[in-house]
Amino acid sequence: MTAPLCSPKGAKSLVRKIIALALSVAAMGCATPQPWSFNLADFLMAKELPYDSPPQVIYRIDDHRFVTLEKYRDCNHGETWYNDTEAGIRSHLGRGLVENYQGRLINADPTGRNLVFPAATAPGTVCGDRGCNPMMAYSTDGGRTFNGMVYKDHSPDPYKGSMKFTVITTSDSVYVSETLDPDFNTVDTARYPMIPGFVYERRETLPEGKRIDFNASAPSGLRTPSGQDHITCDASIKPTNPDAPLVRGRQ
Repeated sequence: MTAPLCSPKGAKSLVRKIIALALSVAAMGCATPQPWSFNLADFLMAKELPYDSPPQVIYRIDDHRFVTLEKYRDCNHGETWYNDTEAGIRSHLGRGLVENYQGRLINADPTGRNLVFPAATAPGTVCGDRGCNPMMAYSTDGGRTFNGMVYKDHSPDPYKGSMKFTVITTSDSVYVSETLDPDFNTVDTARYPMIPGFVYERRETLPEGKRIDFNASAPSGLRTPSGQDHITCDASIKPTNPDAPLVRGRQ
């Protein structure tokens, strides 16, 4: 299982970290040909996405908590936001990332404090010999701030690779399970304690009584309140301007 890597400065720092990771991937190229007017690096570093597609909910926790995909060129290239209409929270999760996660995702913390949204790169992304390190955004304060954690080291194809994962969040932990051999039901699971104020990247010692368990068993029978356990996107909804120019300037 992977070693944790997180951002210490909340959502803005998380976004910068993920953009830097994605840009390094973009520099390696993309295996799937794109229209001449679209460039992955330009997309990631655009000051603002120009696409006029209407927002759509791609993951719903309950009637007031959900993730939206906005200003998207297609289901793999847009911006994702976490929304809690009851608490007045709207947090940016990233660009071209969360919408590409293909595995199971269960947010089952009854307190609502712990949330997690894994990410992946777009299909066809080339990660090179060393692979990519796909991340997941996690929060311990109900979505007001997010940090990042790598959930798979050196993945050669994060889009396809994410199909093997199940991520479950409970009131005290996040469980990350990877199916290694579906024929023999071989699963590798790690449990990371979710601790308010604790950020894994700082490499601090975990509080007394807390530990990372790399030989855990994921809890069974848990579900997201809405019942949704995958990111979904209606590919029939498209912008009228998919080849609009992208102007760099994002920090």
